[in-house]
Amino acid sequence: MRDTTLVIMAAGIGSRFGGGIKQLEPVGPGGEIIMDYSIYDALKAGFNKIVFIIRRDLEKDFKEIIGNRIEKIARVEYAFQELDDLPDGFTKPTDRKKPWGTGQAVLSIKGLVDGPFLVINADDYYGKEGFRKIHDYMVHEMKEDGAVYDLCMGGFMLVNTLSDNGGVTRGVCQVREDGYLKNVVETYEIRRLEDGLKAVDERGNPVSVDIGCHVSMNMWGLPASFLDVLEQGFPEFLAGLSQGDVKSEYLLPRIIDKLVKEGRASVKVLKTPDKWFGVTYKEDKQSVVDSLGALIAKGEYPEKLY
Repeated sequence: MRDTTLVIMAAGIGSRFGGGIKQLEPVGPGGEIIMDYSIYDALKAGFNKIVFIIRRDLEKDFKEIIGNRIEKIARVEYAFQELDDLPDGFTKPTDRKKPWGTGQAVLSIKGLVDGPFLVINADDYYGKEGFRKIHDYMVHEMKEDGAVYDLCMGGFMLVNTLSDNGGVTRGVCQVREDGYLKNVVETYEIRRLEDGLKAVDERGNPVSVDIGCHVSMNMWGLPASFLDVLEQGFPEFLAGLSQGDVKSEYLLPRIIDKLVKEGRASVKVLKTPDKWFGVTYKEDKQSVVDSLGALIAKGEYPEKLY
């Protein structure tokens, strides 16, 4: 049987977290980090391999804090997202500081997976249900060949994914009556106000968002063939950048939205009522510690994960 792989994107700089490496902040009673809980849930759901996407300058610390520990309970591989890892004919702009986005991150695993894989963020807690539903879909329903790419995603309620400490970025989804994705729009600085929600588009223009809508949390179930799409699209993205643009990113939600609109992909939205939490901001950490403590008290997790 082929692997079902959990791919964790952990190369982000974490600038809003106050300069620290937010993915490596301890939040559990035994010093566990958020990734520990995602890996625990994924292994329980049936995933049997882990690929960490990291920066090379983090490799030593990353392995000491989590990688070496996880290697004792699962097969682990590493991929590296770097600013200068670009297709032939392209060079990194001098003023570019941040990686090229989630599309480039996932492209870095090409050659490391030969079957379906689940992509998640390192600094988000997703809950158990999304892992179970996506693994079941990958094993029992996902078609890996065909003219239309067969994808799936964890569909979270926006109300369950907001931070009390600042705005968040979410892929706001429209879902068809048959449960498939109609479109997904990357939406920024979503925050709760006394009179509703505030959000902006990529240009900073105000947009209306329904608190009851479904959103993508970068929890995508993808076939290995999807990496070919990313590889083909990355040079097109780079070639389309305006001169002096050092901030645009090659983002999974936009790539997938384009495929859906072109009829080249279908995305099953696997809805989950689980409540997200994460460390987008330094002030979020205590809330995460408290939330995990409550789940442990309810018996959802053992005091010591491994």
